[in-house]
Amino acid sequence: MNEEKKQLITVESGEAEQPFRWSAGIYGSKFLTELRDNKRFVGIRCPRCGKVYMPPRRVCGPCFVELTELVPVSDEGGIITYTVVSFGFVDPATGKQKPVPYGYAAIKLDGADTYLLHFLDETDPAKIRVGARVKAVFEEERTGSMLDIRYFQLLERP
Repeated sequence: MNEEKKQLITVESGEAEQPFRWSAGIYGSKFLTELRDNKRFVGIRCPRCGKVYMPPRRVCGPCFVELTELVPVSDEGGIITYTVVSFGFVDPATGKQKPVPYGYAAIKLDGADTYLLHFLDETDPAKIRVGARVKAVFEEERTGSMLDIRYFQLLERP
């Protein structure tokens, strides 16, 4: 192998298009519709253990029972863990280069027992901490996707 080939690595999908379409399901659709139309979060409660899943799902994993009770969940919560991303990449959700740095966190909203991953409005790791309170900030024009949440805003800063 010549020296040039040893140093240059190319990974691509070629000319192939990768169109896809999938259904969010009845509860996923309700969750995304509430984000889009009302800037609200909904979860779903297990009738056996009481655990609230957010985003909603059809079955409680530990109890293995069907879930049907949608419940409101707050737009505020706490950070479970976080990172500040400084490595640029093409965002698969938009197909565009994601500006760096940006904050990213696992957030447990009040009223939910599970968490979601989303962007933070802060990029200085010294200003972010586990347990910090955050509130969702929504896009003005929403389309029914997780990106309808612009980011989570820190409610307290050191």
